[in-house]
Amino acid sequence: MENMKRQWKFIVVLIAGAFGLFSQFALHSKSLFSIGNLQFPVHAIIIDIIGILMAISLLMEIFHDWKTGRYGVDILAVIAVVSTILIGDVWAEWMILVMMTGGETLEDYATGQANKELRALLDKTPRIANKLVDGKITEVKVDALQVGDHVLIKPGQQVPVDGKIVKGTSSFDQSSLTGESVPVSKNPGDDLMSGSVNGDVAVEMEVTKAAKDSEYQSIVALVKSAQAQPAKFVKMADRYAIPFTIISLIIGGAAWIVSGDATRFAEVMVVASPCPLLIAAPVALISGMSSMSAHHIIVKSGPTLEKLAKAKTFAFDKTGTLTENQLIVDQIVTADDSIDQKELQSLAASVEQQSSHVIASSLVKATDKNLIHAVTNLKETTAQGVEGDVDGKHVKVGKLSFVDPGHEKLDITSTAIYISVDGKFAGYITLKDKMRPESPKTIERLLRQGAEDIMMLTGDHKQVAEKVAKEAGITDVRSELLPSQKIQAIKDVPKNLRPVVMTGDGVNDAPSLTAADVGIAMGAKGATAASESADAVIMVNDISKVNDAVAISKHTMKVANIDVLTAIGVVIIIELIAFTGVIPAFWGAILQEVVDMITISLGLLAKTKPSDKQFGLEEK
Repeated sequence: MENMKRQWKFIVVLIAGAFGLFSQFALHSKSLFSIGNLQFPVHAIIIDIIGILMAISLLMEIFHDWKTGRYGVDILAVIAVVSTILIGDVWAEWMILVMMTGGETLEDYATGQANKELRALLDKTPRIANKLVDGKITEVKVDALQVGDHVLIKPGQQVPVDGKIVKGTSSFDQSSLTGESVPVSKNPGDDLMSGSVNGDVAVEMEVTKAAKDSEYQSIVALVKSAQAQPAKFVKMADRYAIPFTIISLIIGGAAWIVSGDATRFAEVMVVASPCPLLIAAPVALISGMSSMSAHHIIVKSGPTLEKLAKAKTFAFDKTGTLTENQLIVDQIVTADDSIDQKELQSLAASVEQQSSHVIASSLVKATDKNLIHAVTNLKETTAQGVEGDVDGKHVKVGKLSFVDPGHEKLDITSTAIYISVDGKFAGYITLKDKMRPESPKTIERLLRQGAEDIMMLTGDHKQVAEKVAKEAGITDVRSELLPSQKIQAIKDVPKNLRPVVMTGDGVNDAPSLTAADVGIAMGAKGATAASESADAVIMVNDISKVNDAVAISKHTMKVANIDVLTAIGVVIIIELIAFTGVIPAFWGAILQEVVDMITISLGLLAKTKPSDKQFGLEEK
């Protein structure tokens, strides 16, 4: 809506100019009246009215900003319009209006170009599905699908909602969701993510999640949230507003005093118009957000980029963030020679195969399928363990107090399950977190990118936490923390080590993400509470994307600052030239349009690839 208003302003100004040219040069219109030496033909009156209305509108915005304690450079645009009206240079006034409205239109165009990746996600949102009803295909809206419905996914079609294959085998392109460049083969029973694209074979899928809860729609919701955020960062040039305004007024005032001609002041004010400064930052920062999206990182607001670029402290959750959300077998310890490690693992995994507990599922996943046997008389005791009969043996798996109440306590600090066979203690199996393969390299690169402190915040036991931290390359370890203590740890970071970036993946991480200056969620599994609380969401299961986020932010802020300072430098040079009187107001306004184009082109450089140094790939 705001873009349409800007376009209409630009169109009205152009129409007024076209009418003025026709009136003055084709019809040779005469002035309706005059005041002193100033003549007021019809076209001049129309352009003056438009100029006055726009100046009043801008003044109202300026006063509103002043009330909130913000001082911008817009006042120079008002002075430029008023100056040209007072000296009667109608065409210079018209060019300033073209510059003001055209600059906004150019900004919208550049923003649209920079925002392509974000819009591409929205444009690709599945809207229609082929629902199967009694063997017949019925086209329905995706939002109408319910859990349990069957859907036909034809070759080349997007998966409309999350589901599970019930018939057919095909390959699916999941690159827009996971970043995997190679299509993944899917068979009956395998899960499908909405937004993935089917290969060459039609498959039948059962819906497991409604549209609003599905993977791709969760990403789209995050993108819409990012686009809806107010662009507070577009006034980045305001930090230079007061000195730039003072310098411009001094140059303009000096030109008037030296020449004794008020026209000279107006000529300087025309080239001092702040459009290039106001365009520079938003184009660069939106380009950076677009680049983030191309790297599977969704940033919800502009200020996040600036904070990420300056971040000095990085805090990480352990489970599911530095480590995979999966345990692997560490040690298998048997009680005596009556049973070997292979058999102990086989019996434990057989009893645990129907449990949904993370320890049970991890043990089963780590055990050869040929070692998992049928279990009978299965019984589960809540929060204690499970028991059942395997190959004629009664096996109990779980806590030591459950499998063998009379056994002396063992000094084991790792996550462990204990096993008894036919009422006799048989041994135990310890499990450990599986480190993400990219975690150590991510920490190393963050240090190269300028991180001064890296913390691991976890609720896990001290020994487990320190073991993971050592493997990841982190020395600042905070273990056995409650969620409230994680928040306090973040708040306690001293000012000289801020901004603080917190990365996590679970529901329990949501408060910590909110407490940090920048919260990053590992959101590959959808919009969890962590994703909703975060400032940025990594949409693939790859923690090294934190490095990418930092690199893109540093590159973006570098481009934005160079762009703003270049705009200021060029404008001041043109002001000094205008001081001499060699640039008439009309041509000064045209020069401003050229500077606008240069500014936009520089801003779009934020979409280019950051340097290896910014990515942390170069040795310090």
